[in-house]
Amino acid sequence: MVYESINPYTGRRLRRFATLGPAQLERRLARAHRAAAQWRATSFAERAAVLHRTAELLRARQDELARLMALEMGKPLRDGRAEAQKCASCCDYYAAHAEGFLADEEVTTDGTRSYLSYAPLGVVLAIMPWNFPLWQVVRFAAPALMAGNVGLLKHAPNVPQCALALEKLLHDAGVPPTAFQNLFITNEQVAGLLADDRVRAATLTGSERAGAAVAAAAGQHIKKTVLELGGSDPFIVLADADLALAARTAAQARLINAGQSCIAAKRFIVEKPVVREFTRLLVSHLRQLRYGDPLADTTDYGPLARPDLANQLATQVADSVALGAKVELAGGQPHPGSTRFDPLVLSHVKPGQRAYAEELFGPVALVLTARDAADAVRLANDSRFGLGAAIWTQDVAQAERLARQLENGAVFINGLVKSMNELPFGGVKKSGYGRELSYQGIREFTNHKAVWIK
Repeated sequence: MVYESINPYTGRRLRRFATLGPAQLERRLARAHRAAAQWRATSFAERAAVLHRTAELLRARQDELARLMALEMGKPLRDGRAEAQKCASCCDYYAAHAEGFLADEEVTTDGTRSYLSYAPLGVVLAIMPWNFPLWQVVRFAAPALMAGNVGLLKHAPNVPQCALALEKLLHDAGVPPTAFQNLFITNEQVAGLLADDRVRAATLTGSERAGAAVAAAAGQHIKKTVLELGGSDPFIVLADADLALAARTAAQARLINAGQSCIAAKRFIVEKPVVREFTRLLVSHLRQLRYGDPLADTTDYGPLARPDLANQLATQVADSVALGAKVELAGGQPHPGSTRFDPLVLSHVKPGQRAYAEELFGPVALVLTARDAADAVRLANDSRFGLGAAIWTQDVAQAERLARQLENGAVFINGLVKSMNELPFGGVKKSGYGRELSYQGIREFTNHKAVWIK
C-alpha cells in the first residue's frame, strides 16, 4: 500500500510516505495501550479543556486545512473551510455534553440502588475514508477521547497530509501524543491490530467490501465495531411538494463533495404528475454549477478524488444506458483517465441496471417515477442500502407516516439530509450498523456496566 498525495486536478504527485515496519507499529501500539490507562484517569474537565482547544485550533487553521483537502482530494476551498468549522463544532459539543451523556443512569430494580455506568474501552482503531478527511476522523475522535478512550488512526492512502495535520493539531491542543496516533499501515497490518487484544474496538467508514472484511476480522476476535458504509439515499418528491425548493435542494444534495458522499441524495423518486417539471428544474440547477480548480474560491465542484473512481462511475453509467436508462443531462467524464466528471442525470432507471442497484459515488442523479406515495416508499426501500432519506411534501403528517416505513437510519422532511452533532448518524442493511454522534455515538465505545446494590 502506497501513501501518497496526488493532486486530482493536476495529476501531480505532491508527497509520498513509507508505511510503518513491524517494530515501529508494535512501539506505537504499546504506547497507545499504556496511554489508555493514563487518559481514562483524567477528569471530564481536563478532557473538555483539550477538546475546546482543539476546536480553537481547527478554526484558526481552517485555511491551511482547506488547502490540504483541495490538494489531496479535490474539495473546493470554501467546502474545506466549512468542514474544519464543522469539526470544531463537534469538539465543542462533546466537550460540553460528554459528562452528562456518560453520567450514571439510575434504574429501579429489587435492589436498594441500581445504576448503569459508562466506562471507556481503551484503544480504538479508526479506519477512515478520504471524502471528508477531517470530519470523518473528528466525529470519531471527539467522543472517543471525551469518553476516556485513545485512538489509532488508519486513514485513506490518498490523504496522508490531512492525517498528519490533524494528528499534529490534536497534539498541539493537548492530547497526549500517545493517546492519538496516525498510522501509515497496510491492510495486513490492520488485520494484525484487530487480532491484538490491546485493541478493544474498531470503527470504519468506507465501502461494503472494507466493512465486511473489518467486521469479519473483528468478529473472529470478539471485539466491538461500528460501521458506516455506502448509501444510495432516496429523495422522495410528492406531487404537492414545493418543486422549486425541492429541485434546488436536490441539486445541492447530489453535488455535495462532487457527489462523493455516502449521504448525498442519489435516487430522486418523484410522483408521476410532477416528474417532468422536477427533472427540468433539477437539470437547470445542475447546469449552473461551475467546475474548476479546488483552490479557486469561485469553484462549485472540483474533480473526483482519483481517476479510477471516475472511470468506474463512467462504466456504471454506460452499462445502465446500454440497458435502457435515458440521459437527461449529458455530463460525465470527458475521456477515460480524467478526474473531471460533470453532473449527469439519468431517467428510466429500472431493475437490472447497475444504476438501480449500485451506489454511484459521484455527481450522477437518478430520477425514478412513482405512481403514488406508497409506490415511492416501495422504490425507496428496494435497495440494499439504508443510510439517509428525504421526503418533500406539504403534508407533514403524511411525511411522518411515510418516514416510519422507510428503511433508513435517518429521514429528513423538507430538508437536506446531513450529519449533525445532536442526532445519531448511521444506517441499516448494507449501510452498516452502530451510530456516531449524539449521546448514542459517545456510548458506542464504552462498557455499559450495570451496578446493583442491596
